[in-house]
Amino acid sequence: MVGGVTIRPAERREAAELAILVDIAAHGFATWLWYGAVQHGVTDTAFERGRNKLREEPGPGNWRDALVAEVDDEVAGLSLGYGVGPEAAEIVAGHPVLEPLLALQRQIVGHWFIESLGVYRHQRGRGIGKALLAKEFERAGSAPVSLITESHNGRAQALYRANGFGEAARAEAVPLFEESKKHDWVLFTRKVA
Repeated sequence: MVGGVTIRPAERREAAELAILVDIAAHGFATWLWYGAVQHGVTDTAFERGRNKLREEPGPGNWRDALVAEVDDEVAGLSLGYGVGPEAAEIVAGHPVLEPLLALQRQIVGHWFIESLGVYRHQRGRGIGKALLAKEFERAGSAPVSLITESHNGRAQALYRANGFGEAARAEAVPLFEESKKHDWVLFTRKVA
């Protein structure tokens, strides 16, 4: 426990809450991705798809890769991290929106990748993000650690820079909707000391 924050491995039964936090971390981008399952009649809601993905699907990015931050016996945040292997070069984007993100991930084969880092708004400013990053650094071992964020997410970038990350690359984001805010995806990497 650090400053009243307990970090522990996620549990499969927490998949629904993990889906909420993944979507918070992605500022709604995850919901947009998951909605495709609704359109194809696979699930009734985007969050059902997110829960199922985190609960059941094999491969990286499920509940087994997640850490949960608790404060006062309440889930306050999560991080989801895993090693990026050579198979990342073979992933084909199922939608043009994903291609810039995959292009950045192809640059970090051999890195520990933090896919999501999210904290509920009412819990922010308590050191939860920093505590989750510290645990991800432990899990990374001697590997460099990388993550991707939006160019307009100044608060997250300040946290990453304060914890040893530097900007490594950028890719222009493909807009989700015609009126979407234009931005870049920014790859941040923390080199091993």
